[in-house]
Amino acid sequence: MSITLQKSKVAKQSSIQITGSKSESNRLLLLQALYPSIVLNNISNSDDSQLMTKALASSSDVIDIHHAGTAMRFLTAFLAVQEGKEVVITGSKRMKERPMQILVEALQDLGADISYVENDGFPPLKIVGKKLNKKKVSLKANVSSQYISALLLIASKLENGLELTLEGEITSVPYINMTLSLLDQIGVESSFTENVITVKPKVDALKSTNLTVESDWSSASYYFSIAAISDIGTQITLSSYKENSLQGDSVLVDIYKQFGVVSTFKDNTITLKKVEAHKNTLSLDLKNAPDIAQTITVTCFALGMPCDLIGLHTLKIKETDRLVALKTEIEKLGGSVNITEKSLHLSASTAIKNMVSIATYNDHRMAMAFAPLALKTNIIIEAAGVVSKSYPTFWDDLKSIGFEITK
Repeated sequence: MSITLQKSKVAKQSSIQITGSKSESNRLLLLQALYPSIVLNNISNSDDSQLMTKALASSSDVIDIHHAGTAMRFLTAFLAVQEGKEVVITGSKRMKERPMQILVEALQDLGADISYVENDGFPPLKIVGKKLNKKKVSLKANVSSQYISALLLIASKLENGLELTLEGEITSVPYINMTLSLLDQIGVESSFTENVITVKPKVDALKSTNLTVESDWSSASYYFSIAAISDIGTQITLSSYKENSLQGDSVLVDIYKQFGVVSTFKDNTITLKKVEAHKNTLSLDLKNAPDIAQTITVTCFALGMPCDLIGLHTLKIKETDRLVALKTEIEKLGGSVNITEKSLHLSASTAIKNMVSIATYNDHRMAMAFAPLALKTNIIIEAAGVVSKSYPTFWDDLKSIGFEITK
């Protein structure tokens, strides 16, 4: 289903309630499966979290997680320690193209019984759950932090805990710290010193623990973009957010100051206000927050603001090759983009073409990142339902603040 966003103007003041973080939710759902005394509040209503919930409760010998990359990685580790359970985990055509070898080999080094069903290094995987008593393992640290988090989430259930050595430059450190912080909240001891992470086994029973998931900062990014592109004085209030967030994408607060947007925290809300014009250029290293690269790129394009973004090497193994997708779609709109294997360079632009149809590549972030362009021109978003992967109510929420959207 394609939708058309008519050139719009948002309300001077508006507010939005955003569902729980997908990143936190999926980690906590797995921990809840390992420790059933955990009670969770404000779980994400995203497709990914619903798929995670369904898979963790499944008694089937085949689990299909569709496009959910986080679920594929976390569940691979989880299923490896489910003693006596034999499962094949599979996914969409794109999921079968996304690499798993680094995680699979690390789990095999710990003693896991995992084999490839079709192509070596890729899903689907056949997993026979067993007790893992080996402790030490090494992992390349510059591919995806989800591989690291997958191991950390099951570590306290390993007989001897885990000593994980990270090789090379560590990517997305905030996501690793998020995982370790959540482990700490349920009483699992860990340490992260230089390139070694140690997690102790948890032998005593976990007492009943209530945890509330903070709202999703990646979802908030689109409202930062809207505020930046809007007139000075526009403000948008979002719930529920913490100033001391665990989520790496909370760096948006600092980044969007360069777009003239200031953020104020009060009573678990954050208010974004456009107070001044944007800077002339933008240069960022997004290795710790790659999921907001699309949002930032489109914001810059909308404002005619050149940018240089580095640290984007993980974008090539997401739902689509996000670097290629950004270049393709922005150039359809009249922009000029150069990309490398790990960077994106946007030239200044003066005019944005009208009524361009944006392909979304089965990627929720492509659909949502380009939506704020409707503040500048009419735009068509193809396969708009893809937003349900992380933010099912996105289009309704945009309408509530003034966007004109037709099917």
